[in-house]
Amino acid sequence: MTARHLHQLNILIKGAGEMATGIACRLYRANLRQIVMAETHHPLAVRRAVSFCEAVIEDTCTVEGITATRTTTPEEIVAAWQKATIAVIVDPGWEIRRRIRFDVVIDAILAKKNLGTDRSEAPLVIGMGPGFTAGVDVHRVIETNRGHDLGRVLETGKAAENTGVPGNIEGHTIDRVLRAPCDGPFLTERSIGDPVRAGDAVGAVDSQTVRAEIDGVIRGLIRPGSTVHQGLKIGDIDPRGNRSYCHTISDKARALGGAVLEAVLSEYNV
Repeated sequence: MTARHLHQLNILIKGAGEMATGIACRLYRANLRQIVMAETHHPLAVRRAVSFCEAVIEDTCTVEGITATRTTTPEEIVAAWQKATIAVIVDPGWEIRRRIRFDVVIDAILAKKNLGTDRSEAPLVIGMGPGFTAGVDVHRVIETNRGHDLGRVLETGKAAENTGVPGNIEGHTIDRVLRAPCDGPFLTERSIGDPVRAGDAVGAVDSQTVRAEIDGVIRGLIRPGSTVHQGLKIGDIDPRGNRSYCHTISDKARALGGAVLEAVLSEYNV
């Protein structure tokens, strides 16, 4: 396959959250730009400032100079591509697969289990993280667990099991993550990028206050008014205190994007 043909690959990414967006941006910068990202009606991304799922609500979303546009039909998807933007579609059942032939399908929902992805969906189907088996339900699995093997492309077997422990930032793991104390609507007057001190109120779920456990800046926060369930991750405090990090793709997302690019180029013999 020539470079010219490579640029014509149709790519479906399931999910449009933080990691999926990092993948989409890496592919886009490598000139693989015919990308569709399928999302749910009510995305719950925490790092909204760097998640293309915001296009579901705002119609457009720009991350590091790359723009995604909400679309509803194959015709609108093609129009988005012609404008050099990434297409986002509300399609939790991935029905768009029946209307557009995709050369690559990437399950980047990071649900820690397979929600229905099958390697018959495209010539190259990639599963991100736990829940997939390379050579069985997908063609390739990408290791998403932080550590020595982050971003490794697996042609057989599975990724490491979910540890349940967030990535370590300056010695902070579990204490930097904000979780819903109960079921209900999440309300807040805080914004991504706001500085906080340990003990500060960040918001509330059904009148139960959610407080920061460490000093830092709010790197991520789900959209106010979202209905959440107990234990759901609803925010992220960055102890480094650098507000610019709130609006840039993380090291992990970039690594996963590079791994997907490796898998695509390897498959198509470039």
